Amino acid sequence: MLLIGVGLLIAVVAACNVWVLGSCCGRLYDNVETVPHKRVAVLLGTNPKTKTGKMNYFYKHRIDAAVKLFQHGKIDCILISGDNSKSTYSEPDAMKNDLEAAGIPDSVIYLDYAGFSTYDSMVRAKKVFGLSEFVVISQDFHNRRAVYIARQYDIDAIGYNVRNTLFRKWCIKMEFREILARVKAVGEVIMNKRPHFLGEPIEIK
Repeated sequence: MLLIGVGLLIAVVAACNVWVLGSCCGRLYDNVETVPHKRVAVLLGTNPKTKTGKMNYFYKHRIDAAVKLFQHGKIDCILISGDNSKSTYSEPDAMKNDLEAAGIPDSVIYLDYAGFSTYDSMVRAKKVFGLSEFVVISQDFHNRRAVYIARQYDIDAIGYNVRNTLFRKWCIKMEFREILARVKAVGEVIMNKRPHFLGEPIEIK
């Protein structure tokens, strides 16, 4: 019975990962020149600093990627979706400040303060901000999951893969984490999980 249980668990994990990875096939881009134009980009939030207080290159490269897409005319607006669960911590505000410092106009930046998870960010992009298509800006492993979730909610999503600076051992650790995160994402979709917050519709003009 134990072996059967382990076998079933492995099969479920494998099936979820195949489903997620298959859903983003042909929808992830590494070169800005080949990215199709989308009116809106959803920039996924992260902490500007690491736990040791150093620069978080995940954050920096996402900012750089958003600026590059805008400058190349690939996007018209940017929706920053991140965590603002504490009054002293706001991923959207930090990203907005850095985008503006890089020359992105305030008028094209929109903020989603309740993007507490990738799932919440994708679902809120449709149900709160009324988006039916967009390009997701994050690292490749993150984009796969984000695009999968978006597509399950009938969003025509693509991903622009941000430069990944992880060392090999961290890449292995991150990939193992993502294997489990993909299972969680499939579960959230199947259960049609409600985001932590929804609220009144917000129009992106």
